[in-house]
Amino acid sequence: MKLILSAAVVTSLWLAPQTVTAFTPSALQSRSPWTNRVTQLSVKKQLTSLALSSKAIDETQPFLLERRPRPPYVPGKISDPDYVRIFDTTLRDGEQSPGATLTSSEKLDIARKLAQLGVDIIEAGFPIASPDDFNAVKQIADIVGNEVFEDGYVPVICGLSRANPKDIETAWNAVKGAKLPRVHTFIATSPIHMEAKLNKTPDEVVDIAVNAVKFAKSLGCNDIEFSPEDAGRSDPEFLYRILSEVIQAGATTLNIPDTTGWNMPWEFGELIKNLRENVQGAENVVFSTHCQNDLGLATANSLAGALNGARQLECTINGIGERAGNASLEEVVMALALKGATKFQGGPGTGKLYTAINSVYITPASKMVAEYTGMACQPHKAIVGANAFQHESGIHQDGMIKNKSTYEIMTPESIGLMRGDSQSGAGIVLGKHSGRNAVGTRLRELGYDLDADKLNAIFTRFKQVAERKKGGLEDDDLEALVSDQMGRSDILWEVTGLQVSTGISGIPTATVKMRGPDGMERFVASTGTGPVDAAYKAIDQIMGVSVVLESYQLNSVTEGIEALATTRVTISPKAGGPNDTQSIHSQLGNRNLKFSGSGSDTDIMTSSARAYVSALNKLLNCNARRRAEVIAEEDKSGIGDAIAAEPMQVVEVEA
Repeated sequence: MKLILSAAVVTSLWLAPQTVTAFTPSALQSRSPWTNRVTQLSVKKQLTSLALSSKAIDETQPFLLERRPRPPYVPGKISDPDYVRIFDTTLRDGEQSPGATLTSSEKLDIARKLAQLGVDIIEAGFPIASPDDFNAVKQIADIVGNEVFEDGYVPVICGLSRANPKDIETAWNAVKGAKLPRVHTFIATSPIHMEAKLNKTPDEVVDIAVNAVKFAKSLGCNDIEFSPEDAGRSDPEFLYRILSEVIQAGATTLNIPDTTGWNMPWEFGELIKNLRENVQGAENVVFSTHCQNDLGLATANSLAGALNGARQLECTINGIGERAGNASLEEVVMALALKGATKFQGGPGTGKLYTAINSVYITPASKMVAEYTGMACQPHKAIVGANAFQHESGIHQDGMIKNKSTYEIMTPESIGLMRGDSQSGAGIVLGKHSGRNAVGTRLRELGYDLDADKLNAIFTRFKQVAERKKGGLEDDDLEALVSDQMGRSDILWEVTGLQVSTGISGIPTATVKMRGPDGMERFVASTGTGPVDAAYKAIDQIMGVSVVLESYQLNSVTEGIEALATTRVTISPKAGGPNDTQSIHSQLGNRNLKFSGSGSDTDIMTSSARAYVSALNKLLNCNARRRAEVIAEEDKSGIGDAIAAEPMQVVEVEA
């Protein structure tokens, strides 16, 4: 399947045209429920939607949206020195995260998603670990390792092994069914590991490493990766020696692990540079990085390695892995996509580095791994975190409304996060830091054409609620606040304080403080059959009203413990009471009305009180207007305030 889009649409995936990563929506046939759910929105639909929403500036230049061509895969060689292979170890190192155990079927689903993403090498697992691990790796090799995409791409399937014959043979048997199998073997090379863990001399370690590579080669494997574990803390001179010898033995990729996340980026970059310059036969292998995140530098160290000539970067989806995790695939890939063409000069090639990753599959892959492993990303995680493309600061929101490039260096669509029109199409989260422009813009998008005074009133109420509601307000919350403010232009009374006490053994009590039309505050404490009844009785006493509560409805606007509550009440004056509309003027007839009010708040008692007072204010305003009507009607007689004279008595006088 191929999809033709205009060059303008392709450019809209990114903010910088030179960083476009193209892809083909190949292998869309789903084999799992997860693939159905995520992928079969389908890429075609996603991109068609994107095309319709894009501002095309040049429709005359059609562009074939497919995988960016990658050099033909040859072990130990990359014909284009600017190309960077992406080695994904989510299924091996990532699964070593505590609690991240995956089933064989889940591993197969993830491997398929990684192939769809376009990673060059999938490290499918550690086959010797258990029979289930062996079977999982073999299944991935036999299935995913033989699914060739339309452009000829098929991922390399790799199995990890320690540097001993049994491990290596097991790994080879697991991966050899793939079209492009690889065995990855390792042994520690740092002094502390050789002495405390292996109890081996440096010479013994070299012999073990060389024999391991030779044995793998003797099995028929011509793609062998070797890792000197804890290279970041190893003696460089010893690394030159052991790496030179494993190259001579047949290794095709040299992976340099910063196993404990010890190195600074400049240290690690210098290490890669020195290895490339001092290891004999370095020109015949591909140098790789494997960086842990113990100091939060895994991505930075990986990119430092790329700057200094590493052309394979090992990483995991969401950065999962041992301890603090690994270099994050999405961070590494997007950094190269945005900066690879301009900030990596100095190594081999032109310095315009690129990958063949289909970045629009990053979000689906991230969600799949998070769901299967049960390891959710922290909200502020780069690229794939829930907040990565959201904006709450009023200043940021104003900038995003005017031009998204002000605060986003990439579009969410470029990683498969189709934002569409949600959150004003700019990732705007309405929270306590939001400004009037953001709130007003979202209200207009929801269809509310408000004047300045009404917007100010809603914005003031929005700020009060947002201070207490974590996670921001959703559209339904915002609309509830609009309803809350409707009819409040003639506010006579308002609640300024409320405290309730209730429980099984106690008497429900409410203390209410209110500000009246004269600006004075009054408070009353009252009891009732429940907290709402107690609050309403206190309000009645303060406002001097006597009404019947016709209906009371309380609803949650959204889901969750911090959801906004909306209360709607209907009241009517008590017959013969001080607010009975019939008693105002008998000549107007039976005009008894019902009044409704609504209120919204994160606290249900506050919401209830606001709704009740809203209805009472309507009642009082209505009565005030009725009195004005009576006065106006009396004025029509022309008498005004004059007092009518007594009828004149006629006295007859005799002539």
